[in-house]
Amino acid sequence: MTDDPVLTVTGLAKAYGRRVACRDVSFELWPGEVLAVVGESGSGKTTLLNCLGGLVPPDAGRVRFRRRSGEVIDLVAASEALRRAILRAEWGFVRQNPRDGLRFGVSAGANVGEPLMAIGGRHYGHIRGSASEWLDAVEIDPARMDDLPSSFSGGMQQRLQIARNLVTHPAIVLMDEPTGGLDVSVQARLLDLIRRLVREAGVAAIVVTHDLGVARLLADRMLVMRQGCVVEAGLTDQLLDDPQHAYTQLLVSSVLTV
Repeated sequence: MTDDPVLTVTGLAKAYGRRVACRDVSFELWPGEVLAVVGESGSGKTTLLNCLGGLVPPDAGRVRFRRRSGEVIDLVAASEALRRAILRAEWGFVRQNPRDGLRFGVSAGANVGEPLMAIGGRHYGHIRGSASEWLDAVEIDPARMDDLPSSFSGGMQQRLQIARNLVTHPAIVLMDEPTGGLDVSVQARLLDLIRRLVREAGVAAIVVTHDLGVARLLADRMLVMRQGCVVEAGLTDQLLDDPQHAYTQLLVSSVLTV
């Protein structure tokens, strides 16, 4: 990791009428670090991710992103065109449901190749070669490059979505419940794959999950959210082994008693 964070979030807030989804959320993320955001349904963790990913405009706060060039951009204050360009070229977003993150009307290879074309790739052979390499990296037979995603299992669709998001070598990847809805055996395989690929690529990742086991396996640090606020933050193992906040203690104990 470098001495400078790749992402600095300060005072992020979002409300829907009287319901506060995020309140004064602040944190830093360093290159190569995996940060888990945990909490029960309605805690604000998905709203936080959507604000970071440009899907929902925050009401207040700053999201300062340090680009590869060293330039720091506040994505909240940036123009829509600049924000879209940065999120397309330098960020990835893996959705819980692959149907929200893939194009089901085009082939698996096209799903992986399209992000390369979006950032200027034009050589068909190079794009197809990169797609083949990434399909192999996520354990999908490259011979299935021309198959439609609808012919894949749920686990394969999620792996395809991961390839689509990592092919451009982003600086940051957001993941919203990446193993949600999958069988336990498929979850374990996918988690091992995510952990390996993120480490090898050296990207920073923010993983939203309600599953503390996922957080322990993937994340270096954790944020615990409750009613829109971060109630506790720290190193993952320390926080799970010795939680200090009463709400975190409740989350951990509920897992231990299942």
